[in-house]
Amino acid sequence: MGDLARAVTACCGGGRVRVNVPLREYTSWRIGGPAQLMVEPASVEGLVKFLAWAGEVGVPVTVMGRGTNLLVADRGVSGLLIRLEKSMGQIGIQGRSILAGAGTPLSGLARTAAGRALTGLAFCAGIPGSVGGALVTNAGAHNHSLAELVREVTVVDRAGRLRVLRGPELKFGYRTSIFKEEFLVAAQVGFELEEGDPGRIRREMAEYTALRRQTQPLDYPSAGSVFKNPPGYYAGRLIEEAGAKGLSRGGARVSLRHANFIVNTGGATAADVWGLIQTVREMVWRRTGVELALEVQLAGDWGE
Repeated sequence: MGDLARAVTACCGGGRVRVNVPLREYTSWRIGGPAQLMVEPASVEGLVKFLAWAGEVGVPVTVMGRGTNLLVADRGVSGLLIRLEKSMGQIGIQGRSILAGAGTPLSGLARTAAGRALTGLAFCAGIPGSVGGALVTNAGAHNHSLAELVREVTVVDRAGRLRVLRGPELKFGYRTSIFKEEFLVAAQVGFELEEGDPGRIRREMAEYTALRRQTQPLDYPSAGSVFKNPPGYYAGRLIEEAGAKGLSRGGARVSLRHANFIVNTGGATAADVWGLIQTVREMVWRRTGVELALEVQLAGDWGE
């Protein structure tokens, strides 16, 4: 264990601390260099301590959940990478209110809510990310998004201070939120749902899951939709009409099933994917004048 790992372990205690962890094992794209130091807090208190320590000593911090919407650089991530998953995946239910840890799998939360006959989260069925990660981009599907259901979010800032954000403070929009503007880490999320018919909820979830299997390229590693849908357009359609469907670079390929997905056909690097992203953007721009904005997030050391 290096000096940095010993320092954070001695200072913060609790949680899991590891050095030089290959992030390709923790991203849905199966791409990414090593994390210099990965920590997995065991609790909200542990998260507060890790962030406070990093702020005091000036260590850069990156946060990830289940790595389903993330392109990690081939060089990896320097400093402290905080991974929120199993250790912060608790769910508490009281009446129509749910309190979920940021590491809770979104699809698991939907199943738990359905089991309690609470409706509203069926659209999350099959979405592979965590609650915390989904908040960052206000994840949604089938004309619904998390913003409709989130009551409040307990966050931790760069200095390790706890805050509770509600309503407009969260700055939800299409694939965006306050987490895109400020360095804040979601720790717990409070949802307010409605009572519903258990059978109907399960049928909706089954329909959404089946539709996902029919329309998305689940046979190869990917990170979901690469680009946001521009106003009035579908990104996938623009990409297909520009002639980029099936285009490849190294082990990365624009999916033949859904053109807004880039899949790892085997051995793809972050550089392969990033190069393909730039090519697709350029082709769409030249044909339509529409500039595609990224939905996936970049992490790590990209150099120039």
